[in-house]
Amino acid sequence: MPAVLKKEIRSILEQSKSHGWVLEPDAKRILRASGITVPEFRLAHTKAAAITAAQDIGYPLVAKIVSPAVVHKSEARGVAVGVQSDQELRSVFSRFARHKAFAGMLVETMATGLELIVGGKIDAQFGPVVLLGIGGTGVEIYQDTALRMAPVKPADVTSMINSLKAGQLLRGFRGEAAIDMQALIGLMTAFSVLLMKLADRITTIDLNPVICSPQGCLVADARIMLPQKED
Repeated sequence: MPAVLKKEIRSILEQSKSHGWVLEPDAKRILRASGITVPEFRLAHTKAAAITAAQDIGYPLVAKIVSPAVVHKSEARGVAVGVQSDQELRSVFSRFARHKAFAGMLVETMATGLELIVGGKIDAQFGPVVLLGIGGTGVEIYQDTALRMAPVKPADVTSMINSLKAGQLLRGFRGEAAIDMQALIGLMTAFSVLLMKLADRITTIDLNPVICSPQGCLVADARIMLPQKED
């Protein structure tokens, strides 16, 4: 990772300390700077800026609330998927703006495919640990995950995929096309390197969902949690 990117990441983490976590736009900037694919996105602070972003990105799109007071966006009705028009986007912006500590709206391209979760935590005993599993709401229902110590090599990622009960879905099932395995392997290895580099600055990183298709894999949502301040 070039030194200039390290400086950018350090700056984002430093600015995020007051929140205790890294807001999604900044988390995606960290991922993008680390070679991990994210959707095209814009952070809009006004309705006019949101419309301009939508015109650049194109409908349909996804709109999300950005607020240091909203860690779990879905629970706060802070995500609108499949926004189709300027009028609908303005309405969503108005709804989001009523939330506490509203800091803007994320406008980004929609992605379709198989939803996975990629996670990382700093374990007290083992250090940086990487997780791969079925994502979206399914992660809590199926609890189908695999864990490895970081860093992971391509063979480790393949082993993780093979250990998943739903691993067959990734390879194609009942006529569905297989996902881009090389893209997933590349994402996982890059993520594990990033986790190790940030091990003394973060507690967890959740990428959920990571959307994979035959065309590639990208991180649709990301949350980075920082250590709690000591009293």
